[in-house]
Amino acid sequence: MQYRKPLIFSVEISARYGPSLMPGGDPAAWPHLKNIFQSIAAKADGEPCCEWVGNAGSGHFVKMVHNGIEYGDMQLIAEAYHLLYKAVGLNHDQMAEVLQDWNKGELDSFLIEITANILKYRDENGEPIVPKIRDAAGQKGTGKWTCFAALDYGIPVTLIGEAVFARCLSALKDERVRAAKQLPRPTVSSDVVIQDKREFIKQISKALYASKIVSYAQGFMLLAEASKQFNWDLNFGAIALMWRGGCIIRSRFLGDIKRAFDSNKQLSNLLLDTFFTNAIAEAQDSWRVVVSSAVRLGIPVPALSSALAFYDGYSSEVVPANLLQAQRDYFGAHTYELLEKPGTWVHTNWTGHGGRVTSNTYNA
Repeated sequence: MQYRKPLIFSVEISARYGPSLMPGGDPAAWPHLKNIFQSIAAKADGEPCCEWVGNAGSGHFVKMVHNGIEYGDMQLIAEAYHLLYKAVGLNHDQMAEVLQDWNKGELDSFLIEITANILKYRDENGEPIVPKIRDAAGQKGTGKWTCFAALDYGIPVTLIGEAVFARCLSALKDERVRAAKQLPRPTVSSDVVIQDKREFIKQISKALYASKIVSYAQGFMLLAEASKQFNWDLNFGAIALMWRGGCIIRSRFLGDIKRAFDSNKQLSNLLLDTFFTNAIAEAQDSWRVVVSSAVRLGIPVPALSSALAFYDGYSSEVVPANLLQAQRDYFGAHTYELLEKPGTWVHTNWTGHGGRVTSNTYNA
């Protein structure tokens, strides 16, 4: 096969066709800078991917969350690739064709597009280059910073967290090589787990889409909490528009997010928007099949599975935190609330020897 030159980096594309810009700071400066910034920004449907974000720090925070979501998107696609390769048994040209097909539908995005190009790329020997790349991912910190902020504000940005930890785990390459020779692995074959490979490929695409919805829902949850903490009054529809061009997470999907927030300014979570509720309903059976199949085959899917776990937790009226509260009260007298009296904290003398002394309630 003919040797092809590498793809142009997205940084170079942004330099030529405009980046996504997320300005924030002193609002008095914006009228003086607006025309300059919007003229050089990327355009989506003729609109500049640049709008005023908010007061001090808001632009940097929005950019940070963008990068955190980018970590999640990349990890989800990597897991889909791993499933196509290890579970379905496709070669790199076949996987490229699958992703090119996905890019014609709801998964249309910059990252799916470049991943298809990466998979079909050949080196000077005419061989796929991806299998020759050492599987130890680097990172520069923005995903980690997003997780720090999520922990500070108590927002369960679990998928981005798993994406960051997946990179940390990948960096343990030498240790993983040793462990692979020593630790037992599942013995079931993919032919037993996957009855119809064409159908399973479709299910992977649906699992990827559903997980992506959860990832963005979590990202906007974090933006909403930061907006509340700092009185930024963020415009989430405008933020989605800013991300529709000139950035790594550019995708058709962001138009649906913009429409969701434009139609309901008080929307508390993307999952509660009718469009995304219906999308999850259509995809969730496939999502569960993919995650359970990966578990049986021993193929790690931390982002896909954490997204599903978050969805199941968020959609559960009751979770086992009641037992956690009882445990905390038993060993530390931390007290708990009763369902019939929320806001009133009580302590139980579980052993008969603990007395009535309690610790102060606090939130970490």
